[in-house]
Amino acid sequence: MKRNLLTILIITSGETSAQTIDPLVGEVQLPQGDDLTLSCNYTSSTNDVLQWYRQSPGSSPEFLLRIVSGSKAESSGRLKAEVDVKNKRVDLEISSAAVSDSVLYYCALQPTVTGNPDT
Repeated sequence: MKRNLLTILIITSGETSAQTIDPLVGEVQLPQGDDLTLSCNYTSSTNDVLQWYRQSPGSSPEFLLRIVSGSKAESSGRLKAEVDVKNKRVDLEISSAAVSDSVLYYCALQPTVTGNPDT
């Protein structure tokens, strides 16, 4: 069975003078069906609200998950967000990556997209 190779890009949003968030890797390629973890390092205070979005070409960004640093992991379908407070890193885990997951991903420190129910 031939497995398609997926390309996933990640960028950040929400930088201020006291807060930054940066992806660990800018682009990931992996075979379809593999599990994937996207990660961003952040610098800011405690109890940060960290969020993940995805954007397909020609579409508006779509809110995926929101997690507060120090809280339990948040899940939705094949997606799971976790915060490593000690290393100041937020992860987005995608299980069984599919071709439809081959889009642009954003990690953010603040609500940045209209349509997010928490904005």
